Amino acid sequence: MALADLRAAFAGRLLDDAEAMAPFLTDWRRKWTGSALAVAQPDSAEGVAAVLRWCRARGVAVVPQGGNTGLSGGATPAADGRSVVLSTARLQRIRALDPVGRTITAEAGVTLQQVQDAARAAGCLFPLSLAAQGTCTIGGNLATNAGGVQVLRYGNARELCLGLEVVTADGELWDGLRPLRKDNTGYALRDLFIGSEGTLGVITAAVLKLFALPKAQVVAFVAVPSPAAALQLLSLAQDRLVADLTAFELSSETCLQLVERHVAAARRPLGPSPWYVLLEVSSAQDEAGATQAIESLLEAAIEAGHATDAAVSVSLAQFRSLWALREDISESQGAEGPTIKHDIALPIARIPAFIEHTGAAIARHFPALRLVVFGHLGDGNLHYNLSPPEGGMPRAEFLALEAPVNRLVHDAVHAAGGSISAEHGLGVLRRDEAARYKPVVEQRLMHAIKHALDPLNLMNPGKLLGPLPSHCNPLET
Repeated sequence: MALADLRAAFAGRLLDDAEAMAPFLTDWRRKWTGSALAVAQPDSAEGVAAVLRWCRARGVAVVPQGGNTGLSGGATPAADGRSVVLSTARLQRIRALDPVGRTITAEAGVTLQQVQDAARAAGCLFPLSLAAQGTCTIGGNLATNAGGVQVLRYGNARELCLGLEVVTADGELWDGLRPLRKDNTGYALRDLFIGSEGTLGVITAAVLKLFALPKAQVVAFVAVPSPAAALQLLSLAQDRLVADLTAFELSSETCLQLVERHVAAARRPLGPSPWYVLLEVSSAQDEAGATQAIESLLEAAIEAGHATDAAVSVSLAQFRSLWALREDISESQGAEGPTIKHDIALPIARIPAFIEHTGAAIARHFPALRLVVFGHLGDGNLHYNLSPPEGGMPRAEFLALEAPVNRLVHDAVHAAGGSISAEHGLGVLRRDEAARYKPVVEQRLMHAIKHALDPLNLMNPGKLLGPLPSHCNPLET
């Protein structure tokens, strides 16, 4: 297909040689690789609209892509080479920042770190925080409804967004960049596009909420005897710290051993324990007041048997080193070899029973595998991962276990009333599995929305939505 007219349709870059396109055709985990006609990088929302109009007129599929840091294959083109990858990397302007109304308006290609830094320079906080924040982009964060470590207090990306600018599947530009906390004038179109993984349109800019910068941040690394005890500690922390409790992370002893093995700077602040909690307090008080509050909590927790030991940060360096013990888990597990990952959400009260019963089932059916369990206990999101045994095993043999392990874990998640994707999105990784667990009426509604907004199925086809059961036509009346 001749691309000269596409190159002339918008301002920006168009990449069509194999070497230049290569970084855009493989996902961050290097699990999926596709092919494309070209990679378009418009300089503006109007340029994005021009690309989509060109693709629609020719029946060419569009694969939106932000920082390409996703973990579910949602931004990787198919192998047929018939799509255009639409990269938002050149949409890099922060259009407005209002410290009084506490909003920031950023284009889709601005990285999360850049939004955080701009907010901080204005004396404000943008609280979304992810390991990939130096690379991931605001458009991608919203398209996948990203979570991170501060959802407990501030919510995920959806809760942090007030308005969107979106290019629809037919190339129209919708300006919904309204910095309003209240707008009760009909359907919340914004919420259709957040979490849609580029299957309905392309997010080109967003109005985001800002918050007051905390005067003090203190973190505690706490040894706990069990997930049930961690849950008791969470309840106690919520009662005593209320809104000052910013993060509450759970990790196992196995996680800490992996970090110690693969991160030279890692320093264990406590003796061995079956489980650990990292909790953060962000307070309007001074640091002495925040430290006193967290120490009082920990004294009560140890006295009640919810915790056995704790270390509290007394400097910025200690704050960062304690957080690193949690943030370095994924990288350390990857350094250990291949992994089988599960990003799951559960009703918080059911997490201890889930860990106990599912762990026992894994031990019965897959006794050689190591469980690497960590995550955001405060908002019910676990990363329930598995690694090969200590002595290793052939890669092909390990990966052959992925499908049966997934079925065991996800059946248990479904039985507990949970979700098989908490913050990573479905992409292609969990697309078909999600269809197995979703009620038919829910699938039908989602397909109806997809057909209404993208009737030609050109927006990121094959992602998020699996085939609708044949007996459920979304167009039936």
